[in-house]
Amino acid sequence: MGIGEQKPVIGIIGGSGVYDIDGLINQRWEKVLSSFGEPSDELLFGDLNGHQLVFLPRHGRGHKLAPSEINYRANIDALKRSGVTDIISISAVGSLHEHLKPGMFVIVDQFIDRTFARDKSFFGQGMVAHVSMAHPVCSRLGDILEVTARQTGIDVLRGGVYLVMEGPQFSCLAESELYRAWGCDVIGMTNMPEAKLAREAEICYATVAMVTDYDCWHPDHDDVSVDQIVKVLMNNADKARILVRQVVPKLGEDASAHMCSCHRALEHALITATAARDPEKLKKLDAIAGRVLNR
Repeated sequence: MGIGEQKPVIGIIGGSGVYDIDGLINQRWEKVLSSFGEPSDELLFGDLNGHQLVFLPRHGRGHKLAPSEINYRANIDALKRSGVTDIISISAVGSLHEHLKPGMFVIVDQFIDRTFARDKSFFGQGMVAHVSMAHPVCSRLGDILEVTARQTGIDVLRGGVYLVMEGPQFSCLAESELYRAWGCDVIGMTNMPEAKLAREAEICYATVAMVTDYDCWHPDHDDVSVDQIVKVLMNNADKARILVRQVVPKLGEDASAHMCSCHRALEHALITATAARDPEKLKKLDAIAGRVLNR
């Protein structure tokens, strides 16, 4: 079935507080095999108001994986193999500005990738591709998320720059001030290379960044601690579940979804000559790039 005929399947990547969604029926946890290793966990499949939803615990149930230990390629590949067409990434972040207060949600539109210990592409030796990341998130998803968040009374900001650091340690003061000087709005550890890989997989992707703290730059606040973050996270989880419950039907009924350019990100991205392509590499890319490799 081509993307033009496929009803949207909504993927949610987030933490343990998010997937306990009221109204999610026919739930089942299922292990999905990936050509790129082990995903973070089994995937939770279910139906929400007649729409298919697939949830992936980014850090595994119980939060077993640090940001650098997550197999981002396997996660996105597993979601692609599960038929996911749209990904909503729900992530905890620190604020780099006074007006972005803990408890706010930010629908970011840009990233600065400062990670260095992660596999960032499905492609490489034997099959090279270059996709555009000029606009790294799907504006269609962002529009729907913004409207839905406002309708549910969530304090939300549309647009912003998410600085993705390697972690697992939080920033030192000099780093925090540097990122503020760069014009970044929030800081976190998980959305890269997640967003890059979703683009390569031709999946629409958007981030809902939940502010938990002021990082360490704010002179009137204590240095960030795990206890502080967890407390705000628990409060944010309720709002995130409400947002997911309200937004999934809207995404599932979006008649324009199949026309989104995200679904054609690989159209002109493959650069390796056909005769030079590694057959073993192509096998691994069957789900990610099958649309363009098999025609």
